[in-house]
Amino acid sequence: MAGRLSWGLGDQAVSSLTNFAVGLFVARSLGTFAFGMFSLAWVTYGVVLNISRGMATDPMMVRFSAVPEESWRRAVSSAAGTAIGVGLVTGLISVLAGALAVQPLGGVFIALGAVLPGLMLQDAWRFALFAKGDGKKAFVNDTVWGVALIPALAIASHFGTVVAFVLAWGLAGAVAAVYGLFQTGIVPRLSEMKGWLKDQRDLSVRYLIENVSNAGSSQLRAYGLGAIAGITAVGAVRGAEQLLGPFLALLMGLSLTTVAEGARVLRHAPHRLKHFCVVLGGGQAGAALLWGLGLLLLVPHDVGRWIMGSVWDAAEPLILPVTLSVTAAGFTAGAAAGLRALGAAKRSLRAQLVASAGYVVFGIFGAYLDGAEGAAWGSMLSVWLGAALWWYQLRVAYREYRPPAPEPAALRTNDEEVGTV
Repeated sequence: MAGRLSWGLGDQAVSSLTNFAVGLFVARSLGTFAFGMFSLAWVTYGVVLNISRGMATDPMMVRFSAVPEESWRRAVSSAAGTAIGVGLVTGLISVLAGALAVQPLGGVFIALGAVLPGLMLQDAWRFALFAKGDGKKAFVNDTVWGVALIPALAIASHFGTVVAFVLAWGLAGAVAAVYGLFQTGIVPRLSEMKGWLKDQRDLSVRYLIENVSNAGSSQLRAYGLGAIAGITAVGAVRGAEQLLGPFLALLMGLSLTTVAEGARVLRHAPHRLKHFCVVLGGGQAGAALLWGLGLLLLVPHDVGRWIMGSVWDAAEPLILPVTLSVTAAGFTAGAAAGLRALGAAKRSLRAQLVASAGYVVFGIFGAYLDGAEGAAWGSMLSVWLGAALWWYQLRVAYREYRPPAPEPAALRTNDEEVGTV
């Protein structure tokens, strides 16, 4: 388990630190207002990514982790095709929205729409490789993306626009997506999207709603903050969140493997699942708190301004509430992994919907009271309330769980071996 988790951390470290570097580069190059536009595109990408995961890769992680090779390959082909389909549909919507929006924001969404299919496929390869237990290849794939970004950003810097940076980031991801075809030797089948969604609908519908409510709440808060306090305020909040990027690499890296590992714990030692979730959530919360306090206490103002340019001035007062928010999110991640491993999609969906609604309401109300700073503190309060709800739902789901009765190996069919956890 330690080895698989280590590769998850390493992979997400490459992915998140690459995105961290892109964000800093845009912030330094273009200023707070342009960084606000980039942030609106970024949170929209996050929504699409969560749609793809809910429909394609989350069910694959739950049902096709540690299964026979042939079953895994069939599932990956269908799930990757579904991810491409999500990217094509949402990409078209983004292009149409960009054509109707005011400039220069419209051009940013047109550029985002063009790169979404490749980005969704790249993310699907990562989840597929971790489901197989081959995190090393996922690490290599994200490294390819990072290397491809170097010349892409160099070219984008000559144009000096948000559109150029969105295209550079997205096309570099597409290079990694193509490389994933050679790593896995699997051809995504878009034609199997309908069949995949039909077969996985008992999980995918709930995971889709859960994921979209999670990412959509960030998007709605960003749009609401922009409407109330302006796009510059969006850039300020995103700038503070950007400073937590290295820790978010830890949070997201573990999330790639924790569901699969939780499923393994549940199969072999169900009584240890609670301990697994507590250690996971507590460790991530502690790491987030230490990182954020380190930023506050150890980074001088002049150094911060050198790193982020003028964005630092607006982001610095928001570091404390954003740190506390991410601390709560780290604690919540332990409960979320447990609920996914238990297959308690109904309870995790309930927790996510309530938490997301609170995030939007508290964040926008805070923005109304005190702009970017009010939004950050309001969001922090909602995330801690949501954490309490997640852990309550895990406690109830664990009490309700009944291990399946053992079956003779001779009577077990291949389909049953790849069934739900």
